[in-house]
Amino acid sequence: MTSGVQPVHVVCPHCAAVNRVPGPRLGDGPRCAACKQPLFTGQVAQLDGTTFERHVSRSDIPVLVDFWAPWCGPCRAMAPAFEAAAARLEPHARLAKVNVDEVPAIASRFGIQSIPTLCLFRGGREVDRRSGAMTAGALEQWVTGSTGKP
Repeated sequence: MTSGVQPVHVVCPHCAAVNRVPGPRLGDGPRCAACKQPLFTGQVAQLDGTTFERHVSRSDIPVLVDFWAPWCGPCRAMAPAFEAAAARLEPHARLAKVNVDEVPAIASRFGIQSIPTLCLFRGGREVDRRSGAMTAGALEQWVTGSTGKP
């Protein structure tokens, strides 16, 4: 007999293992079955080529990716707001960063021409994009408006 609760696939920010979590239990501090670390830390996930693919394609929660570079002034200025938004949006969305200097193939694949560029992914597909720095409140409003989640 099944409970009728659909599991939500969540990618671990530590080891990139895909975990199944009952939807109503997302906010209960779930831990990774593989590495035992918390699935939600309130921090921005740093992605590379391998972890980017895993988070975007296998996660059932929306993934907001900040394409950035360490030499970019607006990127550095937005970093605290992005961190604050990550803490408030989890477990309903994962916020992550891709350094375009370290992973240029991903930036090229998505046609990133200016930074910061923010791409919102859901179900493995890009569903929205914004260029330029944003405040934490604007980030939260954009993500919750696009996902329908608080």
